[in-house]
Amino acid sequence: MGNYSTKIDEKWQKIWEDKKLYKFDESNTKEKLYVLEMFSYPSGAKLHAGHWFNYGPVDSWARFKKMQGYNIFQPMGFDAFGLPAENYAIKTGVHPKDSTLKNIDTMEKQLRAMGAMFNWDHEVVTCFPDYYKWTQWLFLKLYEKGLAYRKKAPVNWCPSCNTVLANEQVVDGGCERCGTEVVKKDLTQWFLKITDYSDELLEKLDDLDWPEKTKAMQRHWIGKSKGAEATFKVDNSDVTFDVFTTRVDTLFGVTYVVLAPESPLTDKVTTAEYKEAVEEYKVQSAKQSDIERQSLTREKTGVFTGSYAINPANGKKVPIWVADYVLATYGTGAVMAVPSHDERDFAFATKYNLPIIRVVEGGHSLPYTEYGTLVNSGEFNGLSGKEAKEAIVNLLSSKKLGHWKVNYRLRDWLVSRQRYWGAPIPIVYCEKCGTVAVPEEQLPVELPYDVEFAPDGKSPLAKSEKFVNTTCPHCGGPAKREVDTLDTFVCSSWYYLRYADNKNSDKAFDPEIINKMLPVDKYVGGPEHACMHLLYARFVTKALRDMGYLNFDEPFLSLRHQGLILGPDGQKMSKSKGNTISPDDYIKEYGADVFRLYLMFGFDYTEGGAWSDDGIKAISKFVDRIERVLHQSTENTSNTKTTMDKAEKELNFIRNFSIKGVSEDAEKFQFNTCIARIMEFTNALSKYVNEDKKNAEFLKQCINDFIRILAPFAPHFSEEMWLNIGNDFSVFNEPWPKFDPKALIKDEVEIAIQINGKIKTRINISSDLKDAAIKETALDDDSVKNAIEGKNVVKVIVIKGRLVNIVVK
Repeated sequence: MGNYSTKIDEKWQKIWEDKKLYKFDESNTKEKLYVLEMFSYPSGAKLHAGHWFNYGPVDSWARFKKMQGYNIFQPMGFDAFGLPAENYAIKTGVHPKDSTLKNIDTMEKQLRAMGAMFNWDHEVVTCFPDYYKWTQWLFLKLYEKGLAYRKKAPVNWCPSCNTVLANEQVVDGGCERCGTEVVKKDLTQWFLKITDYSDELLEKLDDLDWPEKTKAMQRHWIGKSKGAEATFKVDNSDVTFDVFTTRVDTLFGVTYVVLAPESPLTDKVTTAEYKEAVEEYKVQSAKQSDIERQSLTREKTGVFTGSYAINPANGKKVPIWVADYVLATYGTGAVMAVPSHDERDFAFATKYNLPIIRVVEGGHSLPYTEYGTLVNSGEFNGLSGKEAKEAIVNLLSSKKLGHWKVNYRLRDWLVSRQRYWGAPIPIVYCEKCGTVAVPEEQLPVELPYDVEFAPDGKSPLAKSEKFVNTTCPHCGGPAKREVDTLDTFVCSSWYYLRYADNKNSDKAFDPEIINKMLPVDKYVGGPEHACMHLLYARFVTKALRDMGYLNFDEPFLSLRHQGLILGPDGQKMSKSKGNTISPDDYIKEYGADVFRLYLMFGFDYTEGGAWSDDGIKAISKFVDRIERVLHQSTENTSNTKTTMDKAEKELNFIRNFSIKGVSEDAEKFQFNTCIARIMEFTNALSKYVNEDKKNAEFLKQCINDFIRILAPFAPHFSEEMWLNIGNDFSVFNEPWPKFDPKALIKDEVEIAIQINGKIKTRINISSDLKDAAIKETALDDDSVKNAIEGKNVVKVIVIKGRLVNIVVK
């Protein structure tokens, strides 16, 4: 084993810190490059391999960009509020603040041991009052602009634990703590009006350098649909309801309509005869998550309400059903069913023996296009679907029973949490003044420490009289504080702004500083945040822009996702499976750079894969080999020569090929191929240093370039090697090497010789030979002469730089 060890890691980390090598130059924002990894949640005691896979390679990319001349801003912090810490507290009795701060301390030490260029001067921790004070400020600004409001809405409820659960606490329809089936319960909640930005959130996606899959997920989540809204009247009643459809041309094919079980309309239209069945169905539906209810593969179920609706197009009565695949929170909470031209409706109608009326010619059931000819559609027979849409909406409009409509799947962001470990919502309730915002000068509304957070069906803060009872900021009379806390995604929706001005005690941030530093140039994190954090951060950025605080539209210009590191068994890592990988053990044995190199070489960055101990052992041997080669390179060198011999030309080709390849692949986050090219360079160096005669000056240049392209991927080891061969501190103060295109043109190339399409031999020829000379050389080869002897050469085909095909009879 070589000399590289954790002692070298510790040595260089101290030097870097003492010399402030990676301190961000705040006076030079023109050359800034804001590199950001999604900050970690200190729910566990230590970093795991997944954290490393996010942070290590991204730091290597940042180092690569630093050597290209960029002023790197790479902050780090902790998303410290949230559910896991509270659950741990309930289970163990350890206060969430105590466990969180302890975990932060441990994880910060681990992050420093990684040897990354994190700008720790700009650290933020979301559970500290000096941070969440400004999260509360953000909420108040949204409230002032009408973007925060309060209304009653359904939440997840565990009857056993007697508590509200966030969506992430519901696992397979049950409570993650006790497994009891979760039901829906209406509570008054705070929402943020993200829907006000639906169009811009959708349209601006095209301008972003983001993975197409992530953009597609956001487009689907926003779910913009252009269609029409039609009004159905309930027969023998004054009740009406609207349905949204993108296929109003099929309105004559409606044979039933469906309401969401939780819709207030359901109770209004259900007759006494069917009340018991509908109530039972509502109970069962409440146990299912929205995702489960909308699953395409799940069998559709429903019950009849006993009532009928009037089709606004033809005046015919259709039955009103209740089915859980319809959600009250999407659209109008009611849908029209056209079983002749919709798979879901067809399956439902077949199951419950409901009518099926074909309304598009040529379609026995599915699918159909909007350009098909309408049938069974009264006066609209013979129109194409496209023509019929316009005509039918005009008909509905004349009856005041319909109009064109744009609909969105996106719903406003529910930010209330009936939890303890979160930022208190800065609102008070006064009998005289009503709902009152806490004035900015009274922020932060601090989270009290002494709170009983065991679940009993109420927000834990409601049990703290000292917290709840306050005075009204308007009238000075008695008032009650809001006892819900903010969703942790609110904290992370703006942290990228605070990083750049984290010491500011007067403002959340100084717009002058932020508008120079942002947007984030490169953002890296897991794809699981596509429709939550990434969407919320975009909304907050746009809202703050419209308030005049920001002059940019998007928070993250370029986005990359890392893959998932699995256990050695190929399964997702978990303590219960016993397949977790602790970075600390491997770093102690092999050093941080070996661990980093293995993560980058062993896995495609966007895909990840299964951990292998054999893989990291192989990388350790590779680092040892580099050390031996570099040591050998200082021995037995000759005086400088003026011309290159064959061995030097070969090494120079690999040197320039490697610089070019690593530069291109690092830019694209293709770290595994970067390391592969460095391995090729290592082989070429090893071959050359074992030559009898070596050009000292040329070899030194090659070694310098080698260490420079290795440095971002093995920073501690490269610093040590750079110093050992007589260079000044630090390799990261050196410019990234440039390749010479001329060096990539070989003097000789190997080409294949084919006879009638089959390879006979291979020969080396001068790369500047003309076609005629190549033909002559090929025909003059002894093995070719023997093969074509006695035969007639019909044609000789030359493909420059690749092959010669000799056609004979």
